Amino acid sequence: MKVILINRKHGGSRSIELGRWSCALLSLCCLGFAGLGYLAGMDAEPRSLRGATLDSLQDEVESQEESLADLREDAQRSLQAMTLNLAELQARLTRLDALGEHLTAMAGLEDGEFDFSQPPALGGPMADALGMELQRLDLSTGLKSLDDKISDREKQLGVLESMLSNRNLDAQAWLSGRPVEKGWISSPFGQRTDPFTGNPAMHYGVDLAGKEGSNIIAVAGGIVTQTGEQTGYGQYVELAHGDGFVTRYAHNKTNLVEPGDFVRKGEPIAIMGSTGRSTGPHVHFEVYKHGRAVDPASYMRRTRR
Repeated sequence: MKVILINRKHGGSRSIELGRWSCALLSLCCLGFAGLGYLAGMDAEPRSLRGATLDSLQDEVESQEESLADLREDAQRSLQAMTLNLAELQARLTRLDALGEHLTAMAGLEDGEFDFSQPPALGGPMADALGMELQRLDLSTGLKSLDDKISDREKQLGVLESMLSNRNLDAQAWLSGRPVEKGWISSPFGQRTDPFTGNPAMHYGVDLAGKEGSNIIAVAGGIVTQTGEQTGYGQYVELAHGDGFVTRYAHNKTNLVEPGDFVRKGEPIAIMGSTGRSTGPHVHFEVYKHGRAVDPASYMRRTRR
């Protein structure tokens, strides 16, 4: 086999004579190079596919890591918020317990009633052991438990407050004692000789003499319904106590309250004087029950509630 080689630079040519074995060897070399090229081309495509797949998986992993980081931040914020809420609820519960114990002591309740120093009584059948192992107490469970406790305490305090309020109102509205801090009965309720005419007359109250300028006090809590000056009474104060009871305090030197005021039991409402139809410093004290004058002496002898 003859092979001609041409030199483009010098324009010459050269021929090489190849034998049978040389041709066979050259053919084998060409086939080998062609096979290697084919195999290289076949391997390049899977490698490019594998590279694209790896890139996609890597992007997905990075995205999942970012999502996980966001979830961790959200969980941390939620945990902090729940922790603060739990601490606030615990503080509220402590204050409620302290207030409950104080109110219980003030109310003078029997031992064991509204006992805020002891945990509430709980009970129930024993749970399944496996269920107990699987049960997980988290912050939300703690918050729910504390919220229930606080609601229970608030209900107890509401009932206790109502009881104290009712007791206080009953004690305030209870007519008892004298309308003066110091003094003596100078004229009782009922028929008497009129000090100005000398004739028999009905006396619808009790006169209590004392020192001019001393306090006249309310025998029960109530609302001031009338004040001012009236013929015979002079300066006077009238109180409504509820349940049909009204008290009147007359011949005052000065009134200390005005209509619409709320007064408590024992509170000064006027200054003793001798205004109106009076012979000297005293308070004319009347008690009305459902519009009818009754003897104040029975209420003056009452003990305080």
